[in-house]
Amino acid sequence: MSEASRARGLSRLLVVVYAIFAIAATSRSVVQLANRFDEAPIAYLLSAVAALIYIVATVALALGERGRKIATIAIGVELVGVLVVGALSVAYPALFPRATVWSAFGLGYAFIPLVLPIIGLWWLRRSSKGDRGAP
Repeated sequence: MSEASRARGLSRLLVVVYAIFAIAATSRSVVQLANRFDEAPIAYLLSAVAALIYIVATVALALGERGRKIATIAIGVELVGVLVVGALSVAYPALFPRATVWSAFGLGYAFIPLVLPIIGLWWLRRSSKGDRGAP
């Protein structure tokens, strides 16, 4: 398998994982906002924000080079969100009476929400036109 084939495979895998999180977070937030908004409005709105970011990142990653800048911004915002919401949910659990996708750094999702943006940003940097000749 050539390096180009592996690169396309990893790129596709990243798009698939983001798409799965987009669907999961969107579904979760729609149900939460529609049925239980009054229980934890901040947590449920943050789940909706996470869903929107996952959708934008998925589409931008799927666009390849054309979506690179938007993907980088979306995934950067995602990483900041995971770190901030994760830290706040651990330090001040009363702020989040119900979990969000990013609560406790993504504990409810096997910490994938914490690792995914790191891998995504690494991949975007590694696969940029300027770095293609680098080992």
